[in-house]
Amino acid sequence: MAGTLLLRGMLVGIVAGILCFGFLKIVGEPQVDRAIAFESQLDEAKAQALIAKGVPAPKEEPEPELVSRRVQAGIGLFTGVMVYNVAFGGLFALAFALAYGRMGDLGPRATATLLAAVGLVALYIVPNLKYPANPPSVGDPATIGTRTALYFSMIAISLAAMIVAGMLRLRLLARYGAWNAALIASAAYLIVMTAVGLALPTVNEVPEQFPAVALWQFRIASLGAQLIMWATVGLVFGALTERAAMSRRELRIKTAAF
Repeated sequence: MAGTLLLRGMLVGIVAGILCFGFLKIVGEPQVDRAIAFESQLDEAKAQALIAKGVPAPKEEPEPELVSRRVQAGIGLFTGVMVYNVAFGGLFALAFALAYGRMGDLGPRATATLLAAVGLVALYIVPNLKYPANPPSVGDPATIGTRTALYFSMIAISLAAMIVAGMLRLRLLARYGAWNAALIASAAYLIVMTAVGLALPTVNEVPEQFPAVALWQFRIASLGAQLIMWATVGLVFGALTERAAMSRRELRIKTAAF
């Protein structure tokens, strides 16, 4: 059963990957090109400022281009997006196998949809409210390790808080009812994550000259890709799993009739 779910999740991940690639190619890549152009202009401006002060600009040997920008925006983007989405589809299927039957009296489709919505909030939206996605050239290379650690710490804490909130909801279900239990659990999650967001250090390394429109559109592209991935995997995986469950049920009924 788990193997079937895993394969189904990976196949659905292929569909999500194709959709995400198309979206990122049209919406995301132009913003990356703008960011790279901005970085080049910034380096040129620094060199001109040094020359104006009478200081010779340091001569830096150009680094060899291992992968061309055309390859990065084409097959490189496609490969990365597909691997990410297929892996995500498989992980989602395993998470579904653990969650099914433990999230209340929900069918496969409702369970997958709720799991996708909860995962999107816990693993992307909330962490990105504190540490939003930035395009290339934004941020000090010396702090990339610290920024990465903070971001993944936020994801881990958010995921743990969401799991605890789900367990709290189940505990309160019999006493307060489904609606009130969900409200209390959601409030507890929000309180915890607000406190965590205030406690963790802020990272703001976006250059003042960076185009605000390009930054905004890049973050919209990042959000859009995540929405496409979570929605596709949650809805398609849930529909296929529910259809398979109904087929098995009908087969058992026919077998029992004979």
